[in-house]
Amino acid sequence: MMRRLYQGVPGMADRSGERRSTPGHKPPATDPCSPIPVAKADADELREECGVVAIYGHPDAARQAYLGLYALQHRGQESAGIATADGQRLANIKGMGLVSEIFTDDVLAKLPGSMAIGHTRYSTTGDSALLNAQPIRVDSTRGLIAIAHNGNLVNLGSLRLRLERQGAYFQTTSDSEIIVQLIAHSPSSTLVDCIADSLAQVEGAFSIVMMTRDRIFAARDPRGFRPLSMGRIRSPGTADTILFASETCAFDLLRAEFVRDVLPGELVMVTEDGVTSRQYASGVPQSSCIFEHVYFSRPDSRVFGRWVQESRDRMGRQLARESGVPADVVVPVPDSGVTAALGYAEEAGLPFRFGLIRNHYVGRTFIEPEQRVRDFGVRLKLNPVRNLLEGKRVVLIDDSIIRGTTSRKIVRMVRGAGAKEVHLRISCPPTTSPCFYGVDTPSKRDLIAANNSIEEIRRFIEADSLAYLSLDGLLQSVQNGEKQGFCVACYTGVYPTQWIDVDGILPAGATI
Repeated sequence: MMRRLYQGVPGMADRSGERRSTPGHKPPATDPCSPIPVAKADADELREECGVVAIYGHPDAARQAYLGLYALQHRGQESAGIATADGQRLANIKGMGLVSEIFTDDVLAKLPGSMAIGHTRYSTTGDSALLNAQPIRVDSTRGLIAIAHNGNLVNLGSLRLRLERQGAYFQTTSDSEIIVQLIAHSPSSTLVDCIADSLAQVEGAFSIVMMTRDRIFAARDPRGFRPLSMGRIRSPGTADTILFASETCAFDLLRAEFVRDVLPGELVMVTEDGVTSRQYASGVPQSSCIFEHVYFSRPDSRVFGRWVQESRDRMGRQLARESGVPADVVVPVPDSGVTAALGYAEEAGLPFRFGLIRNHYVGRTFIEPEQRVRDFGVRLKLNPVRNLLEGKRVVLIDDSIIRGTTSRKIVRMVRGAGAKEVHLRISCPPTTSPCFYGVDTPSKRDLIAANNSIEEIRRFIEADSLAYLSLDGLLQSVQNGEKQGFCVACYTGVYPTQWIDVDGILPAGATI
């Protein structure tokens, strides 16, 4: 049975199950958007935490938000939510699962209004995760506010403690609620000033959309870690619909035109009077997440002013120039390695083949065979094409190696299908440090490249050779001609903001 939270839905009593916190009460730290990461034993890939959308001025805003979230499903597959407003009411429905599972026609019909914001998210399971599913709806001293957030705040602890001392009551463990509480406690007189004042106090990564009963707000952090774009659906004879989304691929599904990116440090407000903007912060070096181009974003999106498909093609070409090897065929690890493999194959003058076929219909749970099959989880998702691999020297292209266990299983699979040689090429540098800006990265002790040389990794994954794209090669591949600043902390360990070593944080009740 699908579990959902209903808040402010016309004709329905609120069924949120939310427990209001009291000062000093600390809910369980199960939210992966908090700065304390949650371990996931079997994960061997990076996960982007969130995707957000916002719609202003459409008669069926809920359905538009649903379609936008559907296009952003790759950014989070565990929970989703949509909040709508009609000038008088603000309703919110969210649940655990895929967008299409949560929002049926009957559910969308319960969300009237011409404004909507939506959120899809990678999350843990259980009641705490359901509470932390977004949008978060708060009845504050500034009125009803709904917020959806992509990113991660790194000064969460100090802000939360200060707000609790001021009497704030938190309903969730999500850092997104921190922003709403800062707005409620701001001394500024107007709502837009309160929002600007609040955003200037938080440190870290955030692309957010917010909604009151009659307005939509969108903002990015001053460093521009996460993407957020503005679009428009033209409506002859009536006011245009204004949209915001984490990626421009959402605009394509909605038949909206891309207008521009929301600038780092910019706060955009949409009302019945039109679109207004203010720069609440400036002069901060830009550090957009480079992994959006390496892995997270869809290749048909335009992110940070550049098409992702073009960046990945250039990564593959540069990888071939830096670490070419005599081979017979280039094979991608689908789906994230496909575009880089195409670039590599063309640059190297080698045939490109889909030697691994991905099963796109693997659910979140499955029944394993009674007699456990070796590497069953990977074989469930990928299957080798023996006639393309047998007797061949194979260049295998993937986007990253995290723990190394999945890479080893894939190499074994390709070799088991008869490949004579397997040469693994990675279209980014070695991932040596965790991310604190909204990516579900293992701790440093679990990152294979943080603790082993490339030769040691090669031996572990059992490849004939292993090479990564250089950092300079990656930066050259993603530049759009404007010398844009990127965050590369996951490769260098040099962070653009102050951060706390989570390994040094004692759990509640611990003693030295």
